[in-house]
Amino acid sequence: MEKTLVLIKPDAFAQGHCGDILKMYEREGFKICAAKVLTMDKKIAASHYVEHIGRPYYDGLVEFMTSAPLMALVIGGENVIKRVREINGATNPANAAEGTVRKLYAENGSKNAVHASDSPESAAREIKIYFSELEIVED
Repeated sequence: MEKTLVLIKPDAFAQGHCGDILKMYEREGFKICAAKVLTMDKKIAASHYVEHIGRPYYDGLVEFMTSAPLMALVIGGENVIKRVREINGATNPANAAEGTVRKLYAENGSKNAVHASDSPESAAREIKIYFSELEIVED
């Protein structure tokens, strides 16, 4: 079973959209393998967004992601990385397809409701930032 990391970001979490977003993944037959609520700190942000350090938008991204609680999830299923990204929609909600998470719940291209890993390598790296092996249900 392939796994991906999903973050329901502070904007969507604060607006109470977690349940609706989870339903969208579960309706596709995906399994919630792990879930927790946390407030990201700068150390976690630096680890998660390591490839973005030094880019012009990095400080604003960290400020937003550390500003309030979020929900971290490990979601499993067949072809889950690609399919979850399709369910989430384009990064900018103005370009997202109707019925996608971002079309329904994102404020703009920066406050865009969710993050999902973009590759198996990213998923493996990102999951370890938020969850220990004991916290992830495998079956």
